[in-house]
Amino acid sequence: MATTLEAPTQAPPDADELTGNLGWLLAQASHALSTEMTAAFEAQGGTPRGHCVLATARTGEFTQKELADRVGLDKTTMVVTIDALEAAGLAERVPSPQDRRARVIRVTDAGEQAVAEGEKVVQRIQEDILAALPAKKRGALMDALATLVCGPLSAPAACDRTPRRKA
Repeated sequence: MATTLEAPTQAPPDADELTGNLGWLLAQASHALSTEMTAAFEAQGGTPRGHCVLATARTGEFTQKELADRVGLDKTTMVVTIDALEAAGLAERVPSPQDRRARVIRVTDAGEQAVAEGEKVVQRIQEDILAALPAKKRGALMDALATLVCGPLSAPAACDRTPRRKA
């Protein structure tokens, strides 16, 4: 019986065995895409998360909580993200026109420009990655993923130890 200090007695499964594992495929794709996006946004002085929050905030009047729910962030991460966006002059918390007790996130003019630049980054990376597939399969992949994310994967399952989302 092996202990945690001993070397494994079997080699880890090779990629051929893992390509039938949906979780592994999605995790690998997500990690690689996140790394690409992070590097591209770093070059512009931003982050993929900041871009996502700004791009979503500009579509309506959302409180921090509503915005966090829309983009799938916990409240602590959202506070840190909005603080950073405010410090950079890209967003601001303003009184809600419907509820004077609430504050909504407003994208500044500089934030609008950052979103426009960020959309170009997202588009370029998406096109570069999808270019590895034949044109016919690109739409099919996007449609299939949208079906999963808007259907059976639209909400996390209840569990005692929810996995953390990566930034």
